[in-house]
Amino acid sequence: MKIAIHAFEGVTLFHLSVPQMVFDEVTRQGLADWETVLFSDRAGSVRTAEGYTLGRVQGLSATDDADLIVLPSWVDDGRELRPGLRRALLRAHDREAAIAGLCLGAIAVADLGLLEGRSAVTHWRAAEGLAIRHPGVAVDSRVLYLDHGDVMTSAGTASGIDACLHIVRTRLGAEAANQVARSLVVAPHREGGQAQYIERPVAQRSADDPIGAASAWALRNLAEDLSIERLAHAAHMSRRTFVRAFRDSTGTTPAAWVRSRRLDEARRLLETTDLSVDQIAASCGFGNPVTMRQNFAAAFGSTPSGYRRRFDARS
Repeated sequence: MKIAIHAFEGVTLFHLSVPQMVFDEVTRQGLADWETVLFSDRAGSVRTAEGYTLGRVQGLSATDDADLIVLPSWVDDGRELRPGLRRALLRAHDREAAIAGLCLGAIAVADLGLLEGRSAVTHWRAAEGLAIRHPGVAVDSRVLYLDHGDVMTSAGTASGIDACLHIVRTRLGAEAANQVARSLVVAPHREGGQAQYIERPVAQRSADDPIGAASAWALRNLAEDLSIERLAHAAHMSRRTFVRAFRDSTGTTPAAWVRSRRLDEARRLLETTDLSVDQIAASCGFGNPVTMRQNFAAAFGSTPSGYRRRFDARS
């Protein structure tokens, strides 16, 4: 299999090296005869973000017989593809070459029109921008990668490794993927998804704002019964007026907001304390650990225990 990897001015070496490391390891391990080549809009050299110059980079003709084309990232300003690159990629897709957009490379794949009416993932910081830019694409910021067979996208940075191992798994089987992963000393399949890494800042509101006052009260009393009635009372509003004002102010419902704040506090306690899951569930107001585990898995794609193993910040 021939794999053409797109290099552009300012690409980071990490993004560029991920597909080369994974796919070249297939050949080094004798699992299959896979060849990786670097190509750009024109043949010659490419300067990376780190200041290195890569020579002997092939031109667009490298895509003519490639079985898989990888866009390992994309330019930070999100500019559209140049006409020559667009034509080359669409020609390759028409002859049934697979296209993979890793990290911000998903933006370039979406610009090709190959994700319209489909789901996609990119780095969580760029997810909202991709959704606005392409409203016909269902952007899922939680998962590590999404594979539609002919088109694939992955989440940010290191998720490219997961996506490339997935390609090995689908083409050569789980045993081959596991062998490559062992050689690279990475997990053959990571638990959970990108949602575990997303920062969810709480918007700051003035103290004299009734919604802000109710929100601040709720944050201080997460273990309490935070029903709409109690929140409305804290805001000195009727139930109906509070629900309407809360949605106008936050863009979500009181119940969804409370659940998110409880999950945020649960994450903090898992990272920084040795409290048991049962204790954390009670402290955050989930009522029982089963409810917390269900909500945690739905939000972050991981169990509380798995999350703690990954993000334990205690010395």
